[in-house]
Amino acid sequence: MLKHKKIIPLTILLGSLVMASCVSNKKYLALQTQHQDLATLYQKGQVDLAESRAKVKSLEDQLEQERKNNAALKEAYSKLQTTLDKSISQNSQGNVNISKLVDEINASNKYIQHLVNTKNKSDSLNVVLTNNLTRSLSREELRDVDVKVLKGVVYISLSDNMLYKSGSYEISDKAGETLSKIAKIIQDYKDYEVLIEGNTDSDPISKTNIRNNWDLSTLRASSVVQALQNNYGVEPKRLTAGGRGEYNPIADNTTPEGKARNRRTQIIITPKLDQFMELIDKAPETDSTPTIDEL
Repeated sequence: MLKHKKIIPLTILLGSLVMASCVSNKKYLALQTQHQDLATLYQKGQVDLAESRAKVKSLEDQLEQERKNNAALKEAYSKLQTTLDKSISQNSQGNVNISKLVDEINASNKYIQHLVNTKNKSDSLNVVLTNNLTRSLSREELRDVDVKVLKGVVYISLSDNMLYKSGSYEISDKAGETLSKIAKIIQDYKDYEVLIEGNTDSDPISKTNIRNNWDLSTLRASSVVQALQNNYGVEPKRLTAGGRGEYNPIADNTTPEGKARNRRTQIIITPKLDQFMELIDKAPETDSTPTIDEL
């Protein structure tokens, strides 16, 4: 009878330990999942940080070049001023020449500042466009979509695995959602031209209705153009389809990985050329640009 009384508390104790173990495992699994999510977010943050630093470095390089240009202008002005001081008593025409040079330098400074402002405006619009697009894409889509801004032009590179049916130029069903997001960005920026450019690897194509990689790349670009026009309402006169075949590689065609990178379609978004040139030719609206003496 005494032995039976001792067994009952022991059973209760073992049950409590098992329940505690289950609770701890659940917490551990939850924390592990949370850690993996945080690690993924951290990795994406590192990529975004690296891209931001690259953009900052590019702007710093541009600023440094403009500073060098201004320094050269200042040096030229200083030399001419010295020459003028030596000859002013003999030739009053020197005053006219130096004044004209100063006016030309100040006009040049205004033009340089205008170009910088124009480029910064273009870059800012393209960065906004890029951010809007990348925010709308899912993690899975970002694996097959690469977005870059180079020299004021937005490049959206789409892998062939995501866009097309295997060995074909027909748009796949799974590409529709991604193309719809890209189409929305294109629709939001109606003053931008859109070039769709097909690219292939170096492997020859063996299809009776496709002669070579030139044909394949151009047909694929044309399929994307027609999808943007017919399915998403993008104005066709803004669209251009082109193919570059195997002749614009971004990786080594001797490896499977390199070939996979080369098989891509690029959507290139740029301001309309006539509007961009109009901005360049337009005179500055204010006289707020500093003169050479104020720099």
